Amino acid sequence: MKFYELFSKRQKRKRGRIPDVYQCEAIPEKLRVQVVHIWRDVWGEAENDNWGFSGRAYEAFSHIHNYLSREYGIFTLGKEGEPFEKVINFLLNTKEIETVIDVIEFSVRCFDPEISDDNNRHFYSNVPPDAAINELNKRFREHGVGYQYESGLIIQVDSQFVHNEVVKPAFRVLSNPIYKGANEEFLSAHAHYRKHKYKECLNDCLKAFESCLKGICKKRGWHYDENRANAKYLIQIVFDNELIPTYLQSHFSALKSTLESGLPTVRNREAGHGQGPEKTDVSESLAAYALHLTASNIHFLAKADEELK
Repeated sequence: MKFYELFSKRQKRKRGRIPDVYQCEAIPEKLRVQVVHIWRDVWGEAENDNWGFSGRAYEAFSHIHNYLSREYGIFTLGKEGEPFEKVINFLLNTKEIETVIDVIEFSVRCFDPEISDDNNRHFYSNVPPDAAINELNKRFREHGVGYQYESGLIIQVDSQFVHNEVVKPAFRVLSNPIYKGANEEFLSAHAHYRKHKYKECLNDCLKAFESCLKGICKKRGWHYDENRANAKYLIQIVFDNELIPTYLQSHFSALKSTLESGLPTVRNREAGHGQGPEKTDVSESLAAYALHLTASNIHFLAKADEELK
């Protein structure tokens, strides 16, 4: 779909009424309706201008309805109507924000060709899947809602600049099969962050970081002892093997210190060990910092590996 900014929207922008600060506490009704329009682009039957009750539309919505019903431990998402009506009404009327995100996320996975572990790749789209996903992410930004769909999951976004300049580049390098484990753990960290499970978020951040280092070592044939393969140990191996060229290592002493003490220390002190007699809490700001630090470190190390001859 080609986007054209309406006059009313341009006027709102001029008056400063277009949100530039993200929130995650509400999914506006207009955004939910726009998601339904995206579904219509994807699965609607163009021949008679309705949703259609057979073929891919019926099959896709039946799959979404049945899967979500099973996961929520209920028999149906609604008492009346065809599967598409039940799913749409559920999306429009549900008050639980995380449940709304569930519906949007799972529906997009049903037409995202990059998701190879689901048996739903046959729910092909009337429009290019990338175009539908781009519109969804644009609508999130347009409404100032802090979520984006990336690599099969909807993740929470605190800053669009940080997301574009730090998080997205990390996802791009993690799409390489050698980083499959790191990619899964980084996505898991984002999922925990979205659900306010900040200790689990820190744990998966460190796992992703360590898995990235292991991926580079395996690719390069650099031996490491699996029993000792913590972050500090793995960092030393990649430095010893001149992942960073020798003539530049003096300039990266500060980076090495950050890699050794930044993310591992955050995780180890806050989430990695027993919390002792007093309960410890991990703040949202600390979890966000860990996510962004993980993304920066992964992107840097992966790009350094690409440039290493």
